[in-house]
Amino acid sequence: MIMKSIYHRLLIEAPAQKVYDAITTQQGLAGWWTPATTAKPEVDSINRFEFEDGYYKEMKVEELHPASRVEWICIQGFEDWIGTTITFELQPHKKGTVLLFHHDGFKEYDEGYASCSYDWATFLRSLRALVVTGKGHPFPNHHDLL
Repeated sequence: MIMKSIYHRLLIEAPAQKVYDAITTQQGLAGWWTPATTAKPEVDSINRFEFEDGYYKEMKVEELHPASRVEWICIQGFEDWIGTTITFELQPHKKGTVLLFHHDGFKEYDEGYASCSYDWATFLRSLRALVVTGKGHPFPNHHDLL
């Protein structure tokens, strides 16, 4: 079976270390994804992201390469997320940092996949806003950037 992937590229006008901090620390993740975040920038730690009605996602931190790469594997969440891999790759750019985002391992292109791809795009814009301006638009206000 060929697995499906979400792939986004985003230029962030900030140094890679600042972007890295926003995708690895509890304060950073809470500032752009969901305020109800519990996270540690340590390999093998479990990051927990709470949303509404008791729903949450848990990600095991697989890789941390400062100012370069972060990889998680989803261990709890929607069924189609479990076992998927989320990767943030950071590349230097003359205007700051290019973020290459991957969410790999979906079984099929369906409505859940489409919704996930769209939501990741809005949350990545929230990440950029947090890093550049100091104020992100985390859940439930992530659509404020539209």
